[in-house]
Amino acid sequence: MPSKSNNNYAFGPSNSNAAISSNSHNPFINNASSSQQQQLHQPRPTPSRSLTGGGATSPSGHSPLLGSYEDRHHDDLSQNRLLGPNMSRQGSADSMGSRYNPNSPHLSPSTQPLYRSGSPTPSSSDLHAPAGPYASINSKGGYRGGAGAVGATSFGEKGWSAQNNASGSLAPSISDKFSLSPDPASWGANVALNHPEPDDYLHNPDPKRDRKYDRGGTIFTVRGLYNIGCILILVLALCTLFGGYPLISFFTREPPNTLGGYNLGGINGTGQVATRLGNFNLIDEDTPADAYTYTSKWTGETWDLVFSDEFNLDGRTFWPGDDPFWEAENIHYWGTNNLEWYDPRSITTEGGNLKITLTNSPQKGLNYTGGLMSTWNKFCFRGGYIETSLVLPGTSSVYGLWPAVWTMGNLGRMGYGGTLDGMWPYSYDSCDTGTMPNQTLNGGPNVALTTGPEQSPFNGSLSYLTGQRLSSCTCPDDPTHPGPKKANGDFKGRAAPEIDLIEAQVLQTDHGIVSEVSQSCQWAPFNPYYYFSTNVSGTDYQIMDDSMTKINTYLGGVYQQATSGVSYTDPNCYEGNTGCFSIYGFEYAHGDEGYVWWVNDGKPAWWIAGSAMKPVPEADVGQRPVPYEPMYLIVNLGLSENFGAIDYEGLEQLWPVHMLIDYIRVYQDPKAKDLGCDPEDMPTASYIEMYKEAYTNANISTFDQIPEPHPPKPKNRLDVSYAENRVLEANATDFDVVFHCRVVAECDLEPGFHHLSLRYTHEFTNIHPFLVHHLCPPTPHRSR
Repeated sequence: MPSKSNNNYAFGPSNSNAAISSNSHNPFINNASSSQQQQLHQPRPTPSRSLTGGGATSPSGHSPLLGSYEDRHHDDLSQNRLLGPNMSRQGSADSMGSRYNPNSPHLSPSTQPLYRSGSPTPSSSDLHAPAGPYASINSKGGYRGGAGAVGATSFGEKGWSAQNNASGSLAPSISDKFSLSPDPASWGANVALNHPEPDDYLHNPDPKRDRKYDRGGTIFTVRGLYNIGCILILVLALCTLFGGYPLISFFTREPPNTLGGYNLGGINGTGQVATRLGNFNLIDEDTPADAYTYTSKWTGETWDLVFSDEFNLDGRTFWPGDDPFWEAENIHYWGTNNLEWYDPRSITTEGGNLKITLTNSPQKGLNYTGGLMSTWNKFCFRGGYIETSLVLPGTSSVYGLWPAVWTMGNLGRMGYGGTLDGMWPYSYDSCDTGTMPNQTLNGGPNVALTTGPEQSPFNGSLSYLTGQRLSSCTCPDDPTHPGPKKANGDFKGRAAPEIDLIEAQVLQTDHGIVSEVSQSCQWAPFNPYYYFSTNVSGTDYQIMDDSMTKINTYLGGVYQQATSGVSYTDPNCYEGNTGCFSIYGFEYAHGDEGYVWWVNDGKPAWWIAGSAMKPVPEADVGQRPVPYEPMYLIVNLGLSENFGAIDYEGLEQLWPVHMLIDYIRVYQDPKAKDLGCDPEDMPTASYIEMYKEAYTNANISTFDQIPEPHPPKPKNRLDVSYAENRVLEANATDFDVVFHCRVVAECDLEPGFHHLSLRYTHEFTNIHPFLVHHLCPPTPHRSR
């Protein structure tokens, strides 16, 4: 009869009439009752089915894959049908009986076993997996293998053949021994539904037990305290991680430094990250180790290198966005009537040097093309020593070129007139007539009208400046002043001062052609006749070598006052001569007690102290401090008749000319390092943003040309309009006169009349000429 098994590898006989002899001994059912043994020989109808189940049911209504408990029990007892030829319970061929003779007509190869399970706890030696990759029962009860149909003499690719059946040996592979049936019942497990299992208590409901647990208990046990402690530790750790750590890191972190830019991390004013190909830091990696320190000429102390650019990487360009520190300008420098257009293509690096080219190529209506670049709003410093090594352009015998290395305060952008109007070259922190246009107030003082250039159109006027725009006299509530405020509530005077490292020139003199460099500082407001000091005490300035350096005969004009020393240069260190490099620099400390010390050809040239620009009472001008603004670097090569005569014929033999710069380095006292274009005590960023149009449009030449809308020009509280310009009361003695006048001050939010009382001591015999000469009030700011 057909065999029936509860496993996935069940095989029926190839002949449906074949049956196992009833008088044969079955070692798997030694303990079975005779009725059970008899039951083995009763035909049991089994529907034709595949191993997948397919949803077919037995005649009794049970699933053919699972069946009833009786069916499954019968299957356990009928596992003997899966034993192979010559195999016994102990693996002995003799114990199997004659019914397992391979020549028996009752056993076909289709009934050879895949495994056997005759004991509740089978050993690994009892398990035999199918050798082929696939096996199933077809609808006709025949065997079908994955490698094709199996004949009567073989089983699969590695099955038993007639030869190994005859020998009575079986050598299963290692994988055969550990391949288990998917039916746990074949392993000897009790799969009855009502059979208890060790983990039943976990998922079987128990009303009595559950009711007991639902009534609760006490947490105050050792285990409960451990649980509470662990929970508290976890809560505390999570609160510290997500709440405490951000607060701790916020209050303990180092203050972020913008490194002179608008944003954190050193992003500069144009939104670039401070990176250069190969060298990404303020200090160039190519800077030699022996250049990392400098000995101060003023204090003798060792200073540290804080910035350097060695220009060793060839092919660098300096268009906006190309470089983290430098940017070349694309403008005409009309302020000094330059004859060239500044083009970024004129500046590159070549042969380990910065190379600035000036040519006679016309561009944009001008006859020449040069180069200018700066670190404006990208790299700034206050105090220190700035040094460069360079080759001057042209030759030492042809005059007219204007190469320069210089610095300016960050509130002024060179070449952008709208940012320089009322800002350059002021370095001033007093509130007096020096802040006013033309350095005059109410028609005086007299020296401001008589000690300037005598030629027309100046006619003795000392200054043509429009007045200090961001002066200490700015109204206290003015929203446009960048600050800071001083202890007395007044704003600190702000501006765009200038210190020149060098301006090189070749001059035609009575003694022949000489090559020189001017090393200077520009100032405003001005002294009468632009004299900066008589140096009677010998402490205002000093020339280190009279044979090399002298005070410049040019002291200034209506737009600037200059303290300049002129030094001879090495004539070989020009491009058209031997092309050697010369070292130039200046060291300075800012403030009223500051100083500037210049270096020419690697040697100290001259210095000037802040006392050289001391107050001048007759001009109503106070102390001019050494510039305290954050300063930026500028290098350029151009030409202008404003700077000196030009030898056009001589230059025709030289075009193009080049200025070569080997390096630029900045050092500072380690106790007073001060880098950045927007320091907290001298801010610039908010003011630049407020007037962004002026700082980005070189065609704006004055403050008044800045397009609307923009904040108004800051008001000076000394600038008043008179409601009544007459003496209301005058009481005179031999020496005193008191004026009482009514004025409208610029700083008043709502214009109105205000009484000012001024007392002056003056020797006179007739009061009337005095009153006529001094209009009311002569200096109203002194009452404020």
